[in-house]
Amino acid sequence: MTIVSVDLAHSDYRNIGIVVMSRLSNGIACQFETPTKHTVPAPGLLGDLLDNLCAKHGARYLLMDGPQGWKDASNGHLHARLCERELNTPAKTGLPGIVKPANYAPFVVFSVAVYDALASRGWRRWPGVHNGDREGRFLVESFPLSAWRSLDLPILPAKSKASHEDIQERATALAGMFSLDLGREPGHDELQAIVAGLAGIAIEAGNYAGIAIAGRPPFLLDGTWREGFIVNPKVPISV
Repeated sequence: MTIVSVDLAHSDYRNIGIVVMSRLSNGIACQFETPTKHTVPAPGLLGDLLDNLCAKHGARYLLMDGPQGWKDASNGHLHARLCERELNTPAKTGLPGIVKPANYAPFVVFSVAVYDALASRGWRRWPGVHNGDREGRFLVESFPLSAWRSLDLPILPAKSKASHEDIQERATALAGMFSLDLGREPGHDELQAIVAGLAGIAIEAGNYAGIAIAGRPPFLLDGTWREGFIVNPKVPISV
């Protein structure tokens, strides 16, 4: 069973972390992918890259750290999707085109466009447990900051502030908790993709006790996707 997890970035391909994660009999193997382009990503080109990567590895679940849609006007919150309010994400996605704080807007617009690009290639936004999630290829929204919290581990500081020791310590903790075979020491973006991707491993295995779900199902309204789930891993029962 294999999934692909992405720590998304819109400014430079070098800031995108990609990991292919495969469940083996003795743990989880992690294979890192480095995009060859070093320019500003384009949603369609990145969609092609990720679609081809998943096809190569037979991955039916693709996790991405970025908003999949916009707010539903009737969700009861002024400036956020339900999942963002529940997890207190730093960026709040409002009605189409509205983002708070405003400096997050380019990333949010880019992220939604990547989801849309993959949807045009046959992927579906994950509809939730027992809602047709076993047939097809699914996009699952992740959020590494809340993944660390969900696992009761110290969060990884921002890339500009994280030391080499910070990355080593978090990688060692994850490897011990989930029997990860990392192959090599991950970079910051790759480690963020790993911690978020653990939720995808659980979903692929049908281990819904191994995930925490925030939000509500995604749906299409007036030509734009609204709401959606953010999914985080939980501490293995055996730990």
